[in-house]
Amino acid sequence: MNISRALRAAVAALAIAVATTIAATPATAAPLPTVVLVHGAFADSSSWDGVAAQLRARGYSVVTPENPLRGPANDAAAIQRTLDAIAGPVVLVGHSYGGTVISNVHDPKVESLVYIAAFAPVRGEFAQLALDPIRFPGSQLLPPALQLKIVDDPRGLAGRNLDAFVAPDRFHDVFAQDVTPETAAQMSARQHSIAVVANLEPSGPPSWADTPSWYLVSGEDRVIPASSERFMAQRMGATTSEIPASHASLVSHPTEVAELVESAAAH
Repeated sequence: MNISRALRAAVAALAIAVATTIAATPATAAPLPTVVLVHGAFADSSSWDGVAAQLRARGYSVVTPENPLRGPANDAAAIQRTLDAIAGPVVLVGHSYGGTVISNVHDPKVESLVYIAAFAPVRGEFAQLALDPIRFPGSQLLPPALQLKIVDDPRGLAGRNLDAFVAPDRFHDVFAQDVTPETAAQMSARQHSIAVVANLEPSGPPSWADTPSWYLVSGEDRVIPASSERFMAQRMGATTSEIPASHASLVSHPTEVAELVESAAAH
């Protein structure tokens, strides 16, 4: 009996010691998702530099693919190829027309979507509707600020396409009035034109319909009116915040944008 009681006592003591050790051992943190930042029209991947630097400093892997700006289906396929090379969860972020693109990406790795002053179309809708001056007055993305040119494009008719771009002398005032003239000049010089048909192509079923979404409204946007952004954010049921920023909030307010992305990553 004494041996039996001693054995039981020893087992109980061992169990308590193991339980105490487990409780004292920190839980292994889940790996952070990869953040994929998709630029919009009249920009390139460098527009994300400030946001990407802050996210990387916080421990995130960040990818900034080039968006072809040819049309939602084509461009979503290009972003999908980027996602195919990523293992693990993803936070997918789109600015401006990049919102249309991420809305057309359907990948189970994408755990959350973030829209930065972005289009967020429903099925069958095209981006130009969000600039409807009757419902949403205020966009200054009109001629002479908006210009057209013929470009070489293997996807276009006879290898050519009609593209739109922002006139360099209007870029600062229309696209990014809250950055320095020097920064605006650099952004203008690096801008990528967008196929006119891209903003007229109907969008497919939106990924935001079954993926948690966040939206950052630019309250002083002169491209997509803030009223349009609020409408789209409410329609999609996104977690919404707003800052007093131009259309280029990712450049002028990288901290606020990075914080929103981190909130989406932590949901």
